[in-house]
Amino acid sequence: MNPAFFDRRAVDVARDLIGAGLDMAGAGGVIVETEAYEPDDPASHSFRGPSARNAVMFGPAGHAYVYRSYGIHWCLNFVCKPGSAVLIRALHPIRGLEEMERRRGLADPVLLCSGPGRLCQALGITIEHNGLPLFEPPFALSPPEAEPIVVTGRRIGISKVVDLPWRFGLSGSVHISRKFTGKGGLAPQDAAPGS
Repeated sequence: MNPAFFDRRAVDVARDLIGAGLDMAGAGGVIVETEAYEPDDPASHSFRGPSARNAVMFGPAGHAYVYRSYGIHWCLNFVCKPGSAVLIRALHPIRGLEEMERRRGLADPVLLCSGPGRLCQALGITIEHNGLPLFEPPFALSPPEAEPIVVTGRRIGISKVVDLPWRFGLSGSVHISRKFTGKGGLAPQDAAPGS
C-alpha cells in the first residue's frame, strides 16, 4: 500500500481497505468496517470547503485525518483525493491485545475496536496523529492477506444523504460496529452508485 492507493475516490478506497492490516506502534489488527466521504457529499466535513479543522482532507492522499466526535471520541480517517476521506469504523484486534485492553479498560475482544471511538481509544490515537503520513511510524498498513467478501450498507450517525451505500464491512465479522441489514447488507456488493 502506497500513496497511489489512497489517491482515488474514497468509495473505492473504503471498499479496498476491508481486510487490510492497521497497526499503531505494535497494536492493531484487520480493518473490518469503513465509511466513505466524498467532496460533494453533504455529510462530509469537507463539503463547505477547507477550514482549520478539515485542512488535512485537502492535503496529500495517504495521511491521517483525526477529529473529535461530539466532543468525546477521536475518529480516524484516511485522506484520499482532495476533500475526501475514509472513516475507519472497526478493527478485528489481533496484535497488542493487552495494551488495547488496558487503554479501553475491558477485556472483551469483540468490543475493543467495534466503533470509531473505541478503535481510537484502543490504539491510542489522538489529535496528535492528525496529519501524519500513514506510511511511517507509528502507523503501519498492510494489504489484505486474502480477497475479502465485502458487504455494503448505509452510513451510520449522519442525517444527510443517508441512503448512499457507502459503509463497507467484512462479511461475517463479529467486530463491526453495527450489523449490515436490508438490501445490500445481506450479500456482497461489488459496486456503489457512481463507482
